[in-house]
Amino acid sequence: MNMAESISILAGGLRGELRRDEPMRKHTTWRVGGTADRAYFPADLEDLRAFLAGLPAGEPVYAVGLGSNVLVRDRGIRGTVVFMHHGLKVLRLDEGRRGRALVYAEAGVASPKVARFAANHGFEGAEFLAGIPGTVGGALAMNAGCHGSETWEVVERVLTLDHGGRLRIRRPGDYEVGYRHCQRKSNGHPEWFGAAWFSLQPGDGEASRVRIKELLTRRIASQPLDRPNAGSVFRNPPDGHAARLIESCGLKGFAIGGAQVSTKHANFIVNAGAATAADIEQLILHVQGTVEERTGIALVREILIVGEPG
Repeated sequence: MNMAESISILAGGLRGELRRDEPMRKHTTWRVGGTADRAYFPADLEDLRAFLAGLPAGEPVYAVGLGSNVLVRDRGIRGTVVFMHHGLKVLRLDEGRRGRALVYAEAGVASPKVARFAANHGFEGAEFLAGIPGTVGGALAMNAGCHGSETWEVVERVLTLDHGGRLRIRRPGDYEVGYRHCQRKSNGHPEWFGAAWFSLQPGDGEASRVRIKELLTRRIASQPLDRPNAGSVFRNPPDGHAARLIESCGLKGFAIGGAQVSTKHANFIVNAGAATAADIEQLILHVQGTVEERTGIALVREILIVGEPG
């Protein structure tokens, strides 16, 4: 029995949905990418745990949320993609310590939804999450942030799953966390974020909602949301801004195939029409090379590139 047959038999006893040859362009905000060998849409956290526990050893697994920070290559993904946002959607208020609230959010919950939920319950500190166009799982994995705040600043603890479906509670001290970076300190089997508890303080809910509205208004005004994109492509260098460096090199509007450096925000690459993943990847490399050649600064990608090289 081969690996694909083993996974099909396993999925027959679960509550989620297993698909073969799933087009990843349907699940990424750039709207590009080849097919994944298998895609699993879990019914909930327990269903995902059971699915992972029954996977054959060695099966590659990729966790995807809303696909807002990933580029899937045109030849697709060999392995199984788990779509967290399909079933990991629990969002609730738990009791915290010393007057603080714990907002429990599973990995598939959209980050802006966490911000609104906290504000509606009279807690502050999560407003910045409204400006992050992905899910909680992705925000944890890259320590996403905006407007001076970052995800792990408000994390009290997280729930993780490994390839065997084992659940673990981990604390911020278990991770090396930095600017757009999060990595578990101890070596071992890969783990995926299943949920997080955000520690927030009581505040003025109305003021928080106003702040959220302001952040969303700024995002709409400054970002090319009318075209498929994956958010900021590069990290800001120390004491600088990637967008300004890219623009200073005359790259605003530069295009390769259907991929274009946004004319609205130079740290965004948009699918201007019929772009391929290869177009986008080549444009990323061109921007990095040009900026380093002209300024001496090496831009570091924020986005994750996965899949079979062309």
